[in-house]
Amino acid sequence: MTLTSNSLFVAALFATALVFAVSVWLWPRLARQGWRPVLGRAGLVLTIQVLTLCAIGLAANRSFLIYGSWAELAGREKAPVLSGQDAGGTSALKVTGRQKPWVPGGESRHLGGEIEKVMIQGERSKIATPAYVYLPPEYFHKGNENRVFPAAVVLTGFPGTAENLLKPLPYPKTALNLVKQKKMNPMILVLMRPTVAPPVNTQCVDIPGGPQTETFFGADLPKALSGAYRIGNSPRGLGIMGDSTGGYCALKIALQHPETYAAGVGLSADYEPEIDEDSGDLFHGNEDEKKRSDLLWSLDHLPQGNSSFLVATSLQGESNYRPTLKFIEKVKSPARVSSITLDHGGHSFNTWNREIPPALEWLSGRLAAG
Repeated sequence: MTLTSNSLFVAALFATALVFAVSVWLWPRLARQGWRPVLGRAGLVLTIQVLTLCAIGLAANRSFLIYGSWAELAGREKAPVLSGQDAGGTSALKVTGRQKPWVPGGESRHLGGEIEKVMIQGERSKIATPAYVYLPPEYFHKGNENRVFPAAVVLTGFPGTAENLLKPLPYPKTALNLVKQKKMNPMILVLMRPTVAPPVNTQCVDIPGGPQTETFFGADLPKALSGAYRIGNSPRGLGIMGDSTGGYCALKIALQHPETYAAGVGLSADYEPEIDEDSGDLFHGNEDEKKRSDLLWSLDHLPQGNSSFLVATSLQGESNYRPTLKFIEKVKSPARVSSITLDHGGHSFNTWNREIPPALEWLSGRLAAG
């Protein structure tokens, strides 16, 4: 059974109910004095508690898709490796599956668009990683065969899975509704996680002797996308956004690669990488790269390109409120910055679901087709 399967969750609920029923039936016998009945009572209570916690944990993981597999939960997940012709040293994108976004009346891709599951390999970074690509219905309309569309790379947090961006953060459905309401233009969405070299939380840093994740997002990914979809080569047609760790990556990549990305959106973003047991040593003594990865330091000491930024925080419930104000203060022309500040909102899907619609509207206004 997979970690997120219905059968595993149902099995956990059934086991909990079964042990509870057995406990009720056996309890009169275990009410006697003696060490054996005491051990029996303790064992049943402990078993019920463990099974209950397992069921709650599985339910939470199914809702928030924190871990997508047993290997990821155990910290043994490995980055995928392409072989044969796909490992020949060029940026490659292969479609491995297709599905329809769940929206009323969206059974046809001409009405609801289409979601392609893809595998992307970077030419320079040699990183291979899965993603989902949402193609809006306009992409398939007659007469649009040569139309070029703007695109946005959307990143989840860490550990997270790309499925987070389909549900419970319904980016395709939200984009489709906003286009129908004429609040944004049709846009291709590339849905993925920033952890492209699992299990390490690389945080979009080129690690000396390790995964070159900034190179992947800054150079390889745009090249692979423009080679597979009708996305223009101009940086004005490509944006990047994300939440939490994905928000940090989005701001970092947009700030340091204005030649590729026109805009970056950080929802509940950090402004420097978090160094812990999940990241390991990201810099290996490279102090220049460590400073460069601090976005507030970069705004003060490095040239700012012609990029637009949107940062989102909350007056209550977010720890990044004051750093966000500093980020806004440090952005200088030709760069531009906008912000969303909620009265209250935690570091959670509920908060991000409130911020995603205005963020997509804002991003659409900063991107041009082609």
